[in-house]
Amino acid sequence: MKKVFYLMAIAILFCTSACKNGKTTKTDETNDSITAEVTVKYATGFAVREADGVRLVDVGENDHFALVSNDDADVPEGYTKVKVPIDRTICMTMLQLSNFTILNAHDKVTGITGTKNLFDKDILQRVEDGKIVKIGMEGNFDTEMVVAANPDVIFISPFKRGGYEPIKETGITLVPHLGYKELDPLGQAEWIKFVGMFIGKEKEANEIFAGIEQRYNELKAKAAKVEKRPTVFSGEMHSGSWHAVGGKNYLAQIFRDAGADYVVNDEETAGEDFEFEKMYSLAAKADYWRILNSYQGDFSYEALKSSEQRNELFDAYKNHRVIYCNMKQTPYYEISPVQPDVLLKDFVAIFHPELVEKDYQPVYYHLLKE
Repeated sequence: MKKVFYLMAIAILFCTSACKNGKTTKTDETNDSITAEVTVKYATGFAVREADGVRLVDVGENDHFALVSNDDADVPEGYTKVKVPIDRTICMTMLQLSNFTILNAHDKVTGITGTKNLFDKDILQRVEDGKIVKIGMEGNFDTEMVVAANPDVIFISPFKRGGYEPIKETGITLVPHLGYKELDPLGQAEWIKFVGMFIGKEKEANEIFAGIEQRYNELKAKAAKVEKRPTVFSGEMHSGSWHAVGGKNYLAQIFRDAGADYVVNDEETAGEDFEFEKMYSLAAKADYWRILNSYQGDFSYEALKSSEQRNELFDAYKNHRVIYCNMKQTPYYEISPVQPDVLLKDFVAIFHPELVEKDYQPVYYHLLKE
């Protein structure tokens, strides 16, 4: 009898060890952290593949990460091993932070660069409570605060101002997040899948992105059928030059997808600086003028004229067709990177109001009041 009891105890112990969390058998064969397959459709800055139960993520041409559920997993040569899901990280940009916001994962963020133009009450409260620390801006990081955040990885924007050498010395893995380089609005939003893989929310990221994609493409298809496409230009004069987004920029693509033609029709992907005369030659007769700024108070046509007397020469000014967003009044950079469908709808509501609901209330952009 004692022998039988002893054998039963051994069997129970074995089952407890083998079935712990219900996933040990799976872990022996596959990466337990892979909760859902990730397919990249629009983003060009990262690629994903599975190899022997390990998720391999390539970022750009030079950075390669192997996402594993245990430290003993073998990874291919040239890949940096990252145990996932991560518990703590630092976000260097609002775009990165937007990925965590839409995935309901603020608890994973323990450090940010600052709180300028930050509206999210939960993030602000976490900063106030000390759960999130401010590490300073790119190029001038507070290394002590970086260490205090105790991140598993740090998401960076390597081709911006940089200044990552001091934090490299901490030994913390730096993970490039290249969402800001995407030229397709859906490609930029698709980086939520990238973050989802690191925090164990692949399934949620896939579902959220599928909704964004569907709403964007359905409205884009409607706008593509319009008979008349208005023209639009962008930017303002600052310090003697006019800064406008390039013809291949993601914003220019949103204009086109919203059924309008952007007056800057070149191959530039970022921003460009023009003399006033150059912009006037391109946009004097344009139907609409898009402006994004951080004006203190209520922006107006009078304020626009006061900033540059010649602004009143544009037809869009004369006809009161200025499309405006104030970053001090809306969380534009904080959340719009993962809401290209909302941005698109704001523009469609202005360019082709018959394509949206009559009671649609714009979220970011609206026609500037007279």
